[in-house]
Amino acid sequence: MAYIEPAPIKDKENPFESMMSRFQIAADHLGLEEEVYHVLKSPVKQVIVSLPVTMDRGSIQVFEGYRVIHSNILGPSKGGVRFDMDVHLDEVKALAAWMTWKCAVVDIPYGGAKGGIKCNPRKMSKGEMERLTRAYTQAMYEIIGPDRDIPAPDMGTGPREMAWMMDQYSRGHGMTVNAVVTGKPLVLGGSLGRVEATGRGVMISALAAMEKLRINPFKATCAIQGFGNVGSWAAHLLEERGAKIVAVSDLSGAYYNEEGINISDANKYRSNNEGTLEGYAGAEKIDPDELLLLDVDVLVPAAVEDVITVANADRIKAKLIVEGANGPTSAKADKILMEKDIMAVPDILANAGGVTVSYFEWVQNRLGYKWTAERVSRRSDRIMKDAFNKVYKTALKHNVSLRIAAYMVAIDKVAKTYKFRGGF
Repeated sequence: MAYIEPAPIKDKENPFESMMSRFQIAADHLGLEEEVYHVLKSPVKQVIVSLPVTMDRGSIQVFEGYRVIHSNILGPSKGGVRFDMDVHLDEVKALAAWMTWKCAVVDIPYGGAKGGIKCNPRKMSKGEMERLTRAYTQAMYEIIGPDRDIPAPDMGTGPREMAWMMDQYSRGHGMTVNAVVTGKPLVLGGSLGRVEATGRGVMISALAAMEKLRINPFKATCAIQGFGNVGSWAAHLLEERGAKIVAVSDLSGAYYNEEGINISDANKYRSNNEGTLEGYAGAEKIDPDELLLLDVDVLVPAAVEDVITVANADRIKAKLIVEGANGPTSAKADKILMEKDIMAVPDILANAGGVTVSYFEWVQNRLGYKWTAERVSRRSDRIMKDAFNKVYKTALKHNVSLRIAAYMVAIDKVAKTYKFRGGF
């Protein structure tokens, strides 16, 4: 079929167009019917709300909130809620679509969604954050639900905000509804293994890819951009399995040590230094942009979107890129990486460990039965390995990159399910 060519992609400006360009390439390889193509590319629902919140000084500030449900074909939609000043509708649409493909590629029965509030959580008190979170939950009362749409933490949110969301939703129902959100504190029905789940999935994906590339983990060097939850856990778990982490970065800058950074030491320093690596003596400070260009075996971008673009892709020396963040590689950079024969394990596969364990949390809430950490890790590791192998086989069969193969696996699953369910 002939697809309508999307508008030119501008790196760092329109993540939805970036996602759509990959979607179209995968759809072409699958020979997707035009009607199914249009169903799958269009979000099911886009909600924008205004949230008047009383600030600590007594003034009322109005915040803009979003929730986009991209798909509910496979089951209830699933996706995080982001609190950040850069939140905008196109970003939320792209992240919601990525969630659809992420859930499908690891074969869990969720559609994709994403939410966000345009705010700066670093400049808000605990009380202001709670009032904002409860206002957002109230505004989304008819959108979310354990059988409809299940929020989770994202940038700027965590277990505390999920506890407030669960409580606000439960109040309206007159009973405790644990399964309405995931990423909750353990005492409220959170799952063991959830905190490290995304970083653990990155580690499993990295080891699986290293095996295909015949890279010995005990001789491998790694650079990790982003030392938040995902990056720090990926670094810790890769180090445990023999890899040498030579560079890490956070908001304070990038840090390099050719002999390897002691990740436990770096984590302790960050915990005792207001959550930042500023002043860390275990490595020399380098330009953050330089970290991406280091001569290492494995590069893990685990910070924000669009850090690997046409501006730097041709200078990347890593043999393997494992995407811990959502959308760290712009669409136009894909071709450059392929030409350089750099394997890139895409975000919708590499960081799907988080949503996998979120699914386990939801299942435990529905069952009213808690799993051990060992059971959670064992089952999530198996799902991640199976997903990688399926994507890798698809890439070989169709002679495409792992990214396009992952989209093909995901789109094929959603498309087949849609055909069985049917439309109007």
